[in-house]
Amino acid sequence: MKILGIHDGHNAAACLLEDGVILGAIQEERLSRIKNHDTFPLQSILWLLDTFGTDVESIDAVAMNGFHMPLHRNSRQLIEDTRQRGSSRAERCIRSWARATTPLLRRWRRKCRELREREAAEAGIAPGRLVYIEHHRCHAEAAYWGSPFRGKPVLVLTADGSGDDLCATVNTVDEQGCIRRLESIHESHSPALVYLAVTTLLGMVPNEHEYKLMGMAPYSGDESAREVSLIFEKLLEWDPGRRMKWRRRRGVPSFYYIYELLRERLDLRRFDHVCGGLQRWTEQLLSEWVRRAVRETGIKTVALSGGIFMNVKANQVIAALPDVEELFIFPSCGDETNSMGAAFAHYAGASPAGAPPISPLRAIDWGPDTERSEIEAALEGRDDRIRVEQPPDINRRAAEHLARGEVVARYAGRAEFGARALGNRSILADPSRPGVVREINDMIKCRDFWMPFACTLLAEKMSQYVLNPKDLSAPYMILTMDTTDKVEQISAGCHPRDRTVRPQILEREWNPDYHDLIRAFDERTGIGGLLNTSFNLHGYPVVNSPAQALDVLDQSGLRFLILGDLWITSKQATGLDK
Repeated sequence: MKILGIHDGHNAAACLLEDGVILGAIQEERLSRIKNHDTFPLQSILWLLDTFGTDVESIDAVAMNGFHMPLHRNSRQLIEDTRQRGSSRAERCIRSWARATTPLLRRWRRKCRELREREAAEAGIAPGRLVYIEHHRCHAEAAYWGSPFRGKPVLVLTADGSGDDLCATVNTVDEQGCIRRLESIHESHSPALVYLAVTTLLGMVPNEHEYKLMGMAPYSGDESAREVSLIFEKLLEWDPGRRMKWRRRRGVPSFYYIYELLRERLDLRRFDHVCGGLQRWTEQLLSEWVRRAVRETGIKTVALSGGIFMNVKANQVIAALPDVEELFIFPSCGDETNSMGAAFAHYAGASPAGAPPISPLRAIDWGPDTERSEIEAALEGRDDRIRVEQPPDINRRAAEHLARGEVVARYAGRAEFGARALGNRSILADPSRPGVVREINDMIKCRDFWMPFACTLLAEKMSQYVLNPKDLSAPYMILTMDTTDKVEQISAGCHPRDRTVRPQILEREWNPDYHDLIRAFDERTGIGGLLNTSFNLHGYPVVNSPAQALDVLDQSGLRFLILGDLWITSKQATGLDK
């Protein structure tokens, strides 16, 4: 049974599921080259059909994320909308009324549905073939079926900005995999919308730069963060009659229209103090929610999905709760992965008896492979700018350069899905050299000075570098961990203020070639990990073709590139090695 899963909103994506296994998945931004592209993922769908040798007629179902999807907006439109809406009490009341279940809202949603159907038709998909699946159900199905948990009760929590009128749900899953919703929270109470508004208020791009506020938060200091967090605590309260539900306090407007109120209350507060207070409030709210849900249900095996759980520091706090024994967080768990959730949901409900079960996630390298023909085509006409070699052991060559302090980009194997580079589309460096952070920023990344990089750590060396008392699996860079007294060996891949690390814990069977490279580096340096950041120019999506990888080499200060089994050296490099 083949199912095409589609998310056609912010950070659009598509996936192809066959007999319970994800064959491929890709975000539209990788093909359009527009960061977080908000659109119908036409190019992604065509890529999937072409790559896996199928067509629309051979697809059994097309599963769409969400009953309702807002009209597409770019970043500038979202910024203006966030700043302008609700500037007066009267306007907020009118807008709130319009968002209620009224004929006006129904007309608007019909218009949006018609647009989705027209866009699907462009991909050759007839409207009658579309199966719409509620947004937070998609998140819940992704969290459960993506997890390794089978045959036992699981607590599934979803939370994000908004989707189909909700911002959060509490669900349980029984031994047979049946998901039951226990609680839901309306979108007007969404803490993620508060985070979005503050991101806009601080001059960042909403729905994209929230991670920058999280990165700045540790610089604020505990006392300053506590003081500002009290401002946010006045926005919400726990519903006394429903222990797993929060709500806005009396007099607080819908969080869709919270921008002006926050601007007034945060006026003259320091940037770092605001970030620290917001992060502290977010961590406290989410961890208390998880604690309440565990105690109400008695289930200590937890799976999470939804964009707010991209907050890796909040995930660390949740992981540390005594109430949580096992934890899975869907990788890159924003709406892009609802393409998988929609496909999982339909397959779980519509596959015939005896059909293969849905496979838990392993490596998520679901994108384009590294094709030799594409590499050869991309190399044509570049002889004056690069030197091309095919060393007998490319991982050894890379390890030697990395051990000398060089920065090496890697384009090999299939592309990983989502926001994190997990070795196949990565920029790599020796994590024990703090100066390499500035070097990478100067040559290519241009990250804000306070933002940390991340690390890939060999699973067999993990305990040397991170504290993981529950031995949680962490292959996707989706939560942070405290570090050990060997932190200096990986300091360039840690947060410079609080020394936490956002690790990719790599077992060899998940990516043998990348694992062998790090092992070769470990043999030379005694360090069982590498600094790992995504391979892209600042502001652009991760590279998605050999030509794009070579273009970045041309346009940046990078000097060394693994391209499949080839070693590429920029002729701009000084002191070239054999």
